[in-house]
Amino acid sequence: MRYAICNETFEGWEHPRVCDFVASLGYGGLEIAPFTLAPLITDASAGERQKLRFAAEHAGVNILGLHWLLAKTTGFHLTSSDGAIRKKTGDYLGELARAAADLGGDILVLGSPAQRKIPHGCTYAQAEDFAVQCLEGVLPVLDETGVKLCLEPLTSKETDFMITAADAVRIIDRLGHPNVKLHLDAKAMAAEAEPRPAVIAANAKLTYHFHANDENLRGPGFGDVDFKPILRALHETGYTGWVSVEVFDYSPDPETIARESIRYLKECAPVPLAGRASDGRDPEKSVYKVMEKTIRDRRLRVRLTEQSDQERWYATFMNVSWSRSRRSSSRRRPQPFSTVLRAICSRGSRS
Repeated sequence: MRYAICNETFEGWEHPRVCDFVASLGYGGLEIAPFTLAPLITDASAGERQKLRFAAEHAGVNILGLHWLLAKTTGFHLTSSDGAIRKKTGDYLGELARAAADLGGDILVLGSPAQRKIPHGCTYAQAEDFAVQCLEGVLPVLDETGVKLCLEPLTSKETDFMITAADAVRIIDRLGHPNVKLHLDAKAMAAEAEPRPAVIAANAKLTYHFHANDENLRGPGFGDVDFKPILRALHETGYTGWVSVEVFDYSPDPETIARESIRYLKECAPVPLAGRASDGRDPEKSVYKVMEKTIRDRRLRVRLTEQSDQERWYATFMNVSWSRSRRSSSRRRPQPFSTVLRAICSRGSRS
């Protein structure tokens, strides 16, 4: 899994400090709330965006994109019955897409529950038509930037529009654009009739981004939501995107939230070395490809077990032994896992 965290968690921190800290914990990505940069994203100049991107890259972190797109703004509304407001909102979403690309990201998470509520006197169907009309104006900018607009279902406690994954998928289908995707949020999935793993499986082809949080508004592991079946479902459906920690209750402090959230997520991952590297490297350079190449190059002897593919890979390296050379007549000696892992990481860093 690739782990990220949202930057508004660190209120009052300078951006370079946030990047350095999350990188030290093992996060590979940082998700940005635009209001932490400027009142409007258009107020953040190209030069400022470049500095933010450089600071993240210097720390070894990817800015993956933006969320809370319309929070703390005025005059924008996705489902407004006023065509001028819908156009203004679509144009601003386009500017957010350009900003995300400038920062090195390719994701916009469209949540913003207050800015999508059904207008007074309108039906749900009318609101959906308005939303589709608004988002149609963003599609050319998605083509221009390559950014993915990810629609986020939210619970009825937060909004009255786009409550379930099915609601979002219906809009995605109507827009019919490859860069309009689905975002799933562990907290918000409480509104679904089906268990979270079932929703993940049913929407695997469209899901591009995922938020990890608890129904109590805190981070993963700080409440009752069990992330083992959630991460297993993501893994089994082939999800290779980010698992991004997003909280709404910032207690006890940013350091504890960030540290304990990623520790818990890693504990819940199906395999300790599961998925793509946290730095977002290409799957062809993932640890499993490196393992495969290491076996071939080092002529490792392995004892396979009747387990799933990734569990077998891990068990292989927990039980591996090798010889110094094919021609060596010395008895083959088992190597500790730490030795094997160092060899893997060394080879991976040169790939």
